[in-house]
Amino acid sequence: MKTIKMTTWIMLGLTLGIAAGYAAHALAPDAAAAKDIAGYFSIITDVFLRLIKMIIAPLVFGTLVSGIAGMQDRSAIGRIGMRAMAWFVLASLISLGLGLLLVNLLQVGRELNLPMPEASAVVGLNTAGFNLKIFITHVFPTSFADAMAKNEILQILVFSLFFGFALAAVKSEHSKTIRAMVDELVGVMLKLTDYVMRAAPLGVFAAMAAVVTTQGFAVLTIYAKLMGGFFFGLALLWALLIGVGYLFLRGAVFDLLRALKEPIMLAFSTASSEAAYPKMMEQLEKFGVNPRITGFVLPLGYSFNLDGSMMYMTFAALFIAQAYHIDLSLGTQLSMLLVLMVSSKGMAGVPRGSLVVVAAVLPLFHLPEVGILLIIGIDQFLDMGRTATNVVGNGIATSVIAKWEGELKRPRTPAEVRLAA
Repeated sequence: MKTIKMTTWIMLGLTLGIAAGYAAHALAPDAAAAKDIAGYFSIITDVFLRLIKMIIAPLVFGTLVSGIAGMQDRSAIGRIGMRAMAWFVLASLISLGLGLLLVNLLQVGRELNLPMPEASAVVGLNTAGFNLKIFITHVFPTSFADAMAKNEILQILVFSLFFGFALAAVKSEHSKTIRAMVDELVGVMLKLTDYVMRAAPLGVFAAMAAVVTTQGFAVLTIYAKLMGGFFFGLALLWALLIGVGYLFLRGAVFDLLRALKEPIMLAFSTASSEAAYPKMMEQLEKFGVNPRITGFVLPLGYSFNLDGSMMYMTFAALFIAQAYHIDLSLGTQLSMLLVLMVSSKGMAGVPRGSLVVVAAVLPLFHLPEVGILLIIGIDQFLDMGRTATNVVGNGIATSVIAKWEGELKRPRTPAEVRLAA
């Protein structure tokens, strides 16, 4: 499909999904029936996301190994990695800080005025694994096959780094054959990705229909202030990211946003960064970014550069504190944000990973874990905004790093991008 045509189909799927969900919600006799109906819509969504997850692991492995092994200047790998990580950490701190400022100004949770829950009230989320020791050791795989099977992106990334460096260091005819095979693997996976993406409008339709069927339109109004404040914060963050991108890319940053329109819409509609990843790689290449830069920087960004998720976790944690009228000092809030930043790394492939991270951090600061229930109902909509923001942040970061490295060709005009599609 051409880019503009795919975009139209995705918007149509989004609109029809909301309409179908509203109709199902209105016709359902009770909440249990609505949940059953939503389950049928979710079958389509689950199948589509499973297809996406099916291609992510080999695609990340192939693109990262190909990018490292194909670099002529070995010193560039370390330089690019350092530049990327510096960008990611700074962007995360800015996102957290902006969220902290807005949620304290808006006081989004004070109006709920909830009493403290019983001490035994807990939420059934698995938070035991979120501590620094387990996180660091978990990054390193015990088995590459196991990491591939479980879609452990950080573990795949670590193995791919070692494998790419080793392949680049070996000078033999056989190593050239392996390198050629990896390059061919990337080509095959991109073609497979194109096939899977043709089902994106159907997946978007089903995802929206399911959530509106169970929640109805009321979910959009109950926490209107929270949602409004959060999306206002995302708008400010977008403006900040685009402004920084303009400093390096000049007017081409707007061409980049047009090129990323489809992956942004995919991320927003499905609330899945994985759904947008393959198309994002394709559009960055059309924009002019060297595929080897994309293959190296983008997987790192998916684990370490989650700008929208950083802001979301700030809003969620402090919203819960405000809802129960728990006053946190500025120092405590800053400490919480740093813990959230460290704990969140590698959560991109975890369904509702942000919720799990927030639930894990709450007890560390004597906040009721059950408060996570306050935002679960609207998390789908917040997830859409934060996921789209993650795509924008990673697209700009990859393009700027490519510019620094002299690996950004003259960006194509929108007409050229459409013709290439």
